[in-house]
Amino acid sequence: MPLWHRLVVLGAVLLVTAAAARLVDRRLSRRELPAGAVTRYRVLRRSIIALIIFVGVLSALLVIPQVRAVATGILASSAIVGIVVGFAAQRTIGNFIAGLLIALSQPIRLGDHVEIDGTSGVVEEIGLTYTFIRVADDDRLVIPNDRIASDTILNSSIRGPRKLAHVTVQVPLDRDLDDVSRLLREAAGDERAEVAVTSLDDKARLELSVWADDAPSARRLESELRLRAHARLREAGVFS
Repeated sequence: MPLWHRLVVLGAVLLVTAAAARLVDRRLSRRELPAGAVTRYRVLRRSIIALIIFVGVLSALLVIPQVRAVATGILASSAIVGIVVGFAAQRTIGNFIAGLLIALSQPIRLGDHVEIDGTSGVVEEIGLTYTFIRVADDDRLVIPNDRIASDTILNSSIRGPRKLAHVTVQVPLDRDLDDVSRLLREAAGDERAEVAVTSLDDKARLELSVWADDAPSARRLESELRLRAHARLREAGVFS
């Protein structure tokens, strides 16, 4: 095969590879997804694009006889090469695998507020080997993925659906606050209800907190608690 013919084939394979990578990237990026799914898709996109480019470049290089001869020799000694490459790139490969594990198990997601070794910030990017966290002064904390996969991380964005309903009540300072707290717990009708005295200014301010199943339930419960607390305290003569 003439040299110019090989060069044309090489260029064509590289062009097709670039077009395929760009097309796949565009198709995968046209999605409006929640944070968890976005995290998976970004890592998946990078993995697929890297695989397409690797296969395309390798296929293009195999058109050249000299490269093919070297590749044949490498394949013949693949066990030795695999051991050498494994030792040389074990950290990089570990970071790549950790990136895939992060995307699947999601200890952190894009936009999450996290704390790692006393440093707090927002997860801005999860790459194939490194994760970027935006800290308070707008700097970027760059962390290898294998460290995130193995270290302890405080994630303030991953919460259960339960939410506290809060109601604040003000009563005169001359009232027995222990008695008022008891009345508020009775009004809540929940043994897990908590009452805290938050202020002693011109009036005593008490806060009643009760757990609800989710945020909408908490809003409805707050309205009910205000009505119950007002009725119970008025019945007991606290407002008189």
